Amino acid sequence: MSVAIKFKMLEGCEDLAPARAHGDDAAYDLRSRTDLTIEPGKVALVPTGLTLELPVGYEAQVRPRSGLALKSGIGVLNSPGTIDAGYRGEVGSILFNFSDRPFEIRRGDRISQMVIAKLAEVHLEPVDRLSESARGAGGFGSTGKQ
Repeated sequence: MSVAIKFKMLEGCEDLAPARAHGDDAAYDLRSRTDLTIEPGKVALVPTGLTLELPVGYEAQVRPRSGLALKSGIGVLNSPGTIDAGYRGEVGSILFNFSDRPFEIRRGDRISQMVIAKLAEVHLEPVDRLSESARGAGGFGSTGKQ
């Protein structure tokens, strides 16, 4: 079953609407609405001109584009960035330049991707004790493999 997600582009940004490159892609490409340069080791909030109205029980996740990461060392710093159902402001991508050279962004460049996800209905239940498991509290390298 398909769920309709309402969106609106800011004035003058209609040409930047999110789209999937292929019909079976999981994510929608997000485009920059401005020109800017991200210097090496620096972060920038890149505006997309996109606003959303997500239904309660859904989120949008802003993720890096694999080609930008591989070829240019550009990533989404808070990956994945979460857009909550109640947010109505402009979607932005927090990009970080991991490379050693400036990265130029032009209006219309694909800068990140957005996945719409249904949230599981859960509640947190406080307890006095958790059940045992084979792993226990081991984490952060506890398998001995890097």
